[in-house]
Amino acid sequence: MRTAVTERVRKHREALRAAGFKPVQIWIPDTRLESYCKRCERECLSLAGDPHEVETLAWMAEVADTDGWV
Repeated sequence: MRTAVTERVRKHREALRAAGFKPVQIWIPDTRLESYCKRCERECLSLAGDPHEVETLAWMAEVADTDGWV
């Protein structure tokens, strides 16, 4: 016997499929893990002072449309 929630979810998914959609599962890093934070820090430090990074950041600042952000 299906629960009411299970049935609603099934109907919702059927409606999405009928509308031409399909489910997709993606795996992303768990940003809550300490190992993730350490990896980010390590990668950021490896870019510090890199001429290509400096050039890229300068270009991003130049082309960024930040009007109305603050």
